[in-house]
Amino acid sequence: MKKVLIIQTAFIGDVILATPIFSELKRLCPTSKMDVLVRKGNESLLLNNPNINSVIIFDKKKNKIAEIFRLIKLLRDNKYDEIINLHRYLSSGILTFLGGAKERTGFNVNPFAFSYTRKINHSLTEDKHEVIRNLECIKHFGLVNFVRPSLYPSNEDFDKVKDYISGDYFCLAPSSVWFTKMLPEEKWVELVNMLAIKGKVYLLGGLSDFSLCQSIINKTKSTNIENFAGKFSFLESAALMKNAKRNFVNDSGPLHICSAMNAPVTAFFCSTILGFGFGPLSEDAKVVEVANLTCRPCGVHGYKECPLGHFKCGFEIELNID
Repeated sequence: MKKVLIIQTAFIGDVILATPIFSELKRLCPTSKMDVLVRKGNESLLLNNPNINSVIIFDKKKNKIAEIFRLIKLLRDNKYDEIINLHRYLSSGILTFLGGAKERTGFNVNPFAFSYTRKINHSLTEDKHEVIRNLECIKHFGLVNFVRPSLYPSNEDFDKVKDYISGDYFCLAPSSVWFTKMLPEEKWVELVNMLAIKGKVYLLGGLSDFSLCQSIINKTKSTNIENFAGKFSFLESAALMKNAKRNFVNDSGPLHICSAMNAPVTAFFCSTILGFGFGPLSEDAKVVEVANLTCRPCGVHGYKECPLGHFKCGFEIELNID
C-alpha cells in the first residue's frame, strides 16, 4: 500500500480543481492511502469524498513559521511514500521538501522545485485547463483520464436546501476575493431585474459577502430575491446550485462548484481570461467577457482596483439570460 499526500493550500476553487486527482489516483492505485493538506476553512469541501483517507489542515492565520514546523513533524511521522504538491508557492514547497517522502512531485514554478524528484511544467500561457495540469502530476501512476471535479453533498445537505428548490430559481454569486474579477455591482442589479420575472433569485456567498448581496437587493426592483450569503455551507450551496435553472458567477470559487456539480452556469470573466485554464467544465456552460481589450488580462489573479481606472472589462460586459 502506497501512502500519498496531496497538498493544495490555495483557494476554494483550487481545492475543487484538485479533486480529479483523488478519483483518478484511487482508480489507478486502489490500495493507496491518500491524505490531503488544505488551508483552514477549505476542509469542508472534502467532506464525504470517498477517495480520501484524511484531511490535514494548515492554519495560515496562526504563527506561520510555528505552523510549518508542526506540519513538517506531522508529515514525517505519517511516513508518506510520496508528496504531490499542487500549490505553487513557498510554504507548500518547504513542506514538500522537508516532509520526509522519498518521492516529491510538484510544479516547476514552485520556489522549492529544485528539491522535487519529479517536476511538472506549469504555464498559464499554454491554454491548458488547470485540471489537466493537475492530472499531469500523477501520470507516473499510469494512463490518466480527464474527469470533472467532484463534490459530495450529503443527504443532509440536500435536505437543508429542499425548501428552496421547487420551481425555477437562479443562483448568483456576485463576490470574489479580487475586485477586478467581480462583475460590477450595478451589473448584478441589472441581472437580478432580468431574472426575477422568470423565477426566484438567490444570492450566495460567505458571511463576509452579506453586505454586498444586501446592497444588490436594496437596489433592485423585485422582491423575488433572497440573500443567502453566510446561510449555507459549501456543500449545501453546491446542492442548491446543482438544481438551479442557471447559476451566474465570476471567475471564482462558485464557478468551480458548478463544475463539480455539473450545474448550468454562466461565468463572467472580467480582468482574467479563459486561456489561464480556470474555465467552467459543466456540460451547459457559457463564458461572457469583453473581447479585444488591449489591457486584458491585467494580471493572473486580478487587483483590488482597475490599474487603469476605467474597469471596462467589467462595465462593458453585455448581459443576456437566454
